[in-house]
Amino acid sequence: MEPITVTADAEEFTCNAYLVPGEAPTLVDAGTMPGVDDVIADALADAGVDGLDRVVLTHQHHDHVGELDAVLDRFDATLYANASHPRRDVGIVDGDEILIGDEPCEVVESPGHADDHVAFVGEERLYSGDVVVYNDGAFDDGSFGRTDMAGQSREDLIESLHTILNVLPDTVEAMYPGHGDVYRASDGPDTVREVIERATERAERREPKYPGE
Repeated sequence: MEPITVTADAEEFTCNAYLVPGEAPTLVDAGTMPGVDDVIADALADAGVDGLDRVVLTHQHHDHVGELDAVLDRFDATLYANASHPRRDVGIVDGDEILIGDEPCEVVESPGHADDHVAFVGEERLYSGDVVVYNDGAFDDGSFGRTDMAGQSREDLIESLHTILNVLPDTVEAMYPGHGDVYRASDGPDTVREVIERATERAERREPKYPGE
């Protein structure tokens, strides 16, 4: 089944949190939307899935983990994260493989926007977190994570984008980013690789991402 954006109806700032049904029902990030655990429960029931197996984090900025405790309190789910967290069950590092729904995905450490940032790269889908997105108010067809705040690095982010491109299979047909719209090659003019290449070129210009930065 296709991933479900369980934060789609949020009225406050949040990341995209994705519920991925399958052999290992997985939530990618938790977001900040109050009541997201109810949305997850309803979506699991609609999909005929008995419970949430795991939660995987791209990184631990507040907009990605604000409702994490509520989700873990509601479901008996295993928490996978790169950085330390009081409720982390499994630490994940570069090169690990993790099952997201039905799809084995490679963990790709991708710092720059956040020191603990990871992306999840499968044969069909890329869960890119905030390192690369499709549209976010800065660019509408390939954008990169912001690097203008303390602890962030444009140089590290550029290196991370190249790392993702180096491991990205040509079979990847969809990108599920932390913000903005999901990008599916079948719906647009470019491959996922071309979107990431465009975002990388923009990041490499070293220009401010947003006007007035």
